[in-house]
This record gives sequence, structure tokens and C-alpha cells, in this order.
Amino acid sequence: MSLTDLFWLFFLATALEPMLRQRILLLMRARKIAQLQARRGSRVITLVHRQETMRLLGFPLVRYIDIDDAEEVIRAIEETDSHTPIDIILHTPGGLVIASLQIAAALRRRKGRVTAFVPHLALSGGTLIALAADEIAMAPTAMLGPIDPQIDGLPAASIARVVRDKPVAEIDDRTLILADLGEKATAQLRKAAGELLSRHMEPAQAAELADQLSRGEWTHDYPIRADEALALGLPVTTSLPDEVRELMRLYPQPVRTTPTVEYSPVPAPRQPKSRRAVLP
Repeated sequence: MSLTDLFWLFFLATALEPMLRQRILLLMRARKIAQLQARRGSRVITLVHRQETMRLLGFPLVRYIDIDDAEEVIRAIEETDSHTPIDIILHTPGGLVIASLQIAAALRRRKGRVTAFVPHLALSGGTLIALAADEIAMAPTAMLGPIDPQIDGLPAASIARVVRDKPVAEIDDRTLILADLGEKATAQLRKAAGELLSRHMEPAQAAELADQLSRGEWTHDYPIRADEALALGLPVTTSLPDEVRELMRLYPQPVRTTPTVEYSPVPAPRQPKSRRAVLP
């Protein structure tokens, strides 16, 4: 075999290696999901947005809840017997409101029990989906988040505050339009969240909590951990199956060229040297 042949073999192996690695990961995920389904007697659906080692021109692909996700999740829900429990694993920073509401509405109509597993985070639209579940099983360090709408990348509540605090004559037309959109979006999300929460609490309490989550009381990335979620009245537990934690290990982050966290092994403590008695 010539040097040229070896070069081309090396080139092909290098080009195919990421695809082979991704294929192995997919097979391992399918096996872990099947194990969880068999143990719980449920239909497991994953909605995981995590940057993978596959990249486009060297840049990690950013993912969020979109219409394609909604279509896939709803298709999986509709293909499941109406009385079969559904376990949905959520790991997402959020995404489109309309897509999140579609998924939440499909889960809300289920006759069978719905459990939302949150191993790390389900923010914004992910929280909205979790509100449709009968139970939200979170890791102790996992977090939900507020569902206040973002308009053109800005918090709707903050835009509305500008309009309230400044004379109208000093506000440009674009800000006024965004504030109007923000008020409508907030009212719509408040209503939708209230309907989802009414399964777990009295209508008045559901409406109050929906308002608290959507009115911009916190920053949009405010972490609502399990203990606070319980205090708010959400149906939260911290009994996360080991299979869910193991499954998340099969969604690796991109390999960084330069590591951002480094540490050395802790050295074993030195044993004191034995002292021998010496006779004078």
C-alpha cells in the first residue's frame, strides 16, 4: 500500500469518525430509553437541547424548542395509547411560546399520567411544558424558571415599565409597539399557565401563581429550584430515576479545544515516619 493510499484511508477515517460516534450515541440512548420504559411501564419522550459534538463550520449548533420539536413530540403523544403513562424528559433553555404551548396542551389532554423529569434545567418554555404534567420530578440541583415573555430579545415586563415611567412624548413608536405586544403576550401566557395549573390547585391560587411566573417579578433566568417550586405549590418531587441521569451523559457537550476547568488529583496524606527508639 502506497503512502497516498494510507493518506486517503486516514482522511476517510477522520471524516467518518464523528458520524460513527454520533451513531453509537443514538443507539446507546435508544437502549437507555427502552430500559426506562420497561421499568416504568410508560412511553418515554425526550426533549433535550444540548450542544453536541457535531458542529457546523466549527461552531456548535444552538437548539431551542421550535415547531419541529412540537410536531415530533405531539406525534409521539398521539401514537401512544391514551391510558399509557407518559414520561417526558426535559432539558432545554426554552424556545418558541407557540411550540411550547402546543406540547403542553397535548400533554394536558392525556388520560394517562404524565411525569416531567428535569435532570438539570427546563427554563421558560420548558417550565411551561412541565406545568402540564401531573408530577415534576427534579434533581435536587435542577431548576425551572419564569415564563415571562421576551419581545425582540427584551423582557416584556421591562418594556412595559419604560412606558409606564416615562412620558409618552419621550418614547419612540417602536418601544410603544413592543410594549403593546408585550402586554398582550403576558396576558396570553398568564391565561395559558393558569389553565395548566388549575389541575393542581384551586382556580384563584392557579391564577395568582400564573401571574407571578409571567409578570416579570424575576429575571428571565431566575433559578426556581425544587424546594422553591414546592413552596409555590407545584407538584414537585426529587425522586429522579438513575436511568434519567445516565441518559443525560449520552448528550455530550462539544469538545473544547482549551479546557475551562482543570484540577489535579488530591495527593494522599503523608504518613508520619515511624521513629525507632535508640538506646543511649
